Amino acid sequence: MQFTRINDIVLHYSDTGTRPGAPTLVLSNSLGTDFRAWDRLTDELAARFRILRYDKRGHGLSQATPAPYSIDDHVADLIGLLDHLALDHVVLCGLSVGGLIAQGLAARQPERLQAMILADTAAKIGSAELWGARIAAIEAGGIEAIADAIMERWLSAAFREGRPAESAGWRNMLVRTPTAGYLGTCAAIRDADFSVEAVRIAVPTLCLVGSEDGATPPDLVRETAALIPGAQFAVIDGAGHLPCIEQPAVMASLITSFLEEHGLV
Repeated sequence: MQFTRINDIVLHYSDTGTRPGAPTLVLSNSLGTDFRAWDRLTDELAARFRILRYDKRGHGLSQATPAPYSIDDHVADLIGLLDHLALDHVVLCGLSVGGLIAQGLAARQPERLQAMILADTAAKIGSAELWGARIAAIEAGGIEAIADAIMERWLSAAFREGRPAESAGWRNMLVRTPTAGYLGTCAAIRDADFSVEAVRIAVPTLCLVGSEDGATPPDLVRETAALIPGAQFAVIDGAGHLPCIEQPAVMASLITSFLEEHGLV
């Protein structure tokens, strides 16, 4: 396990696959997960990349500060981690809120990015009313109160029905997220809107989404891809909001093909 102190909090991260000359792929995961959500994708890509995964503020083994958070807080944490590891040019893959963090980094330090993969995310995710209702439900009944509804968005019906033990394990990850971290990041998503900044993204960008995603449906992700000059768009059939769990080989193939096309691997 690797830890460092960034912006007065402890961040947990994993920096692996340091083959000389390998491009660096940074993975920023979704609300309610820790970086183990990337395990299967990492297995698919480890031979070709240096891979940096991390638990964002309030998730996994990283420190949970009191809610609320802003996307700028999460972006600053990622910048601090990249500074700590002296990583100046990276490919950044962000899933869900991780995609908002990626867009925030693109707005603040575009020179640091070689390319972006925006997975199951959008320039704006949900309304203030939606996030307000979720925050209120958690304040009243904890994350457990919303867990079943979240799982229906996270994982396809076929996955939940065919792999019930594994689905229960991912549900455990969700409900064991620190409440402050979950609520803080809900507020960050509620207040984030990169609709204006998206049109100024100048790095190669791939937007991908699971066909069964109930949190950021394909049409929403397609709308974000349309905002970003030259962005590519792809749908992963049969996957929900977490294609890195359900379809890691397909996701890895899309990422590798995209980066090969742009001469980055």
